[in-house]
Amino acid sequence: MINELNKIMEQAYDAFLEYQLVSGADKKGFLYAIADEIEALGDSLLETASEETNLPVARFAGERMRTCGQLRAFGDLVAEGSWVEAVIDTAIPDRKPLPKPDMRKMTIPIGPIVVFGASNFPLAYSTAGGDTASALASGCPVIVKGHPSHPRTSKLVSSAIHNALEKCRLNKNIFQHVEGDSFEIGKILTQHPLTAGVGFTGSLNGGRAIYNYAQQREVPIPVFSEMGSTNPVILLKDTLNNNAPEIAKAFSGSITMGVGQFCTNPGIMLGIKSSALNHFTSLLALELSLTPSYKMLNGSIHHNYNASLDKVLYDKGVETVYHAHATEELQASPVLARVSGTTFLLNPDLHHEVFGPFSLIVVCDNKKQLVEVWQTLKGQLTTTIMGSNQDLEEHHDLINIARNIAGRIVFNGIPTGVEVSNATVHGGQYPATTDSRFTSVGMDAIKRWVRPICWQDCPEQLLPPELKSDNPLGIFRKVNGQYQR
Repeated sequence: MINELNKIMEQAYDAFLEYQLVSGADKKGFLYAIADEIEALGDSLLETASEETNLPVARFAGERMRTCGQLRAFGDLVAEGSWVEAVIDTAIPDRKPLPKPDMRKMTIPIGPIVVFGASNFPLAYSTAGGDTASALASGCPVIVKGHPSHPRTSKLVSSAIHNALEKCRLNKNIFQHVEGDSFEIGKILTQHPLTAGVGFTGSLNGGRAIYNYAQQREVPIPVFSEMGSTNPVILLKDTLNNNAPEIAKAFSGSITMGVGQFCTNPGIMLGIKSSALNHFTSLLALELSLTPSYKMLNGSIHHNYNASLDKVLYDKGVETVYHAHATEELQASPVLARVSGTTFLLNPDLHHEVFGPFSLIVVCDNKKQLVEVWQTLKGQLTTTIMGSNQDLEEHHDLINIARNIAGRIVFNGIPTGVEVSNATVHGGQYPATTDSRFTSVGMDAIKRWVRPICWQDCPEQLLPPELKSDNPLGIFRKVNGQYQR
């Protein structure tokens, strides 16, 4: 196994020496070709993914569209070219007491990237998902460690990428796919001296293990682990008085979407003790009772969900509001529980994510306790504020608190679903991710796989096109402190 993985990494590095110099236009052609090839797989891809994950075919129609859309979006980004953040400070030879040199800076790809496929998104976060798409866009070869929960799906997508490489006449080792369920494979790939970075989406334990492997290397490398969160929701009184039925219906759908197997599942909801909060809780339980139970992705996730439920529901002071028991193997029933703010603060075990269709309502005595509970929760991917205009005016200070809690603040909406855009932030302080400065979704995800480099007093003919004085690519650049084309 070690010899085989060594060969894979050596091939990836040799491919990097070529691929890092491929133009943005050619990379766009490659990324578009991957999307075309994935779409050409037709219904067989959707049906295979459904068979391997217990999720409906319709879900994968949307996930395929998202996957291909983000591939093409990254293609457009690199073809336009401004993403390299070119900066030019021209020389001032007669400056006193010392002349100023000519300085030119841009970002360049860092090298072969290892991507760990996610269990809950076989298309959008796995073989050709956001990590792979952004790394390939940056000019980095990718080695995907396929997730063992959906090996046939991963193979199909891998074949699509290789077809695209062949059609674009690019080095076949720009993308490589590794199979196997041994943890040792992940460790070897992470610690291989030719690996330049790692992308991971999954559990806290898995993400932290990969991060630790990277720090144990002779030369540490960046690891971007996205590890989920409880995504706390703040429920304010006026909006509950006026919109409780609509909010309950929306959050019931969010809690149970994908059998709760989303990293943005609203796992904790905070409100101040009131009849309005009681009414909302009853309505949410009713909506959950109308939702069918479905099978989870695999036996391990199902086991962990039930074990986490047992740990939470049998804790002192936790009240089960709704819990329908499953009738089939791997089936996960929606569960709603309630606890006082005082009990929650005294029990750190209640602060952790329960990966599945579960949410815990924390009933706080007053605003002060609500803020205390909210701030007790560690780094989050999202936090949501549900409030009317009156609520938001009366509690405007909550917005300043929210910015220190999560990477994305949602107002009067559900946190599930992450739009792929230029403004997206899908990240947050630890333990949501291992580096809160970056996003794993959206166009800025490409920034994880590059580093800045400066050319000082470089002859014009040796400069990359992005930094030449006449700007042959026509990209936005910062020249002597001013942005221009």
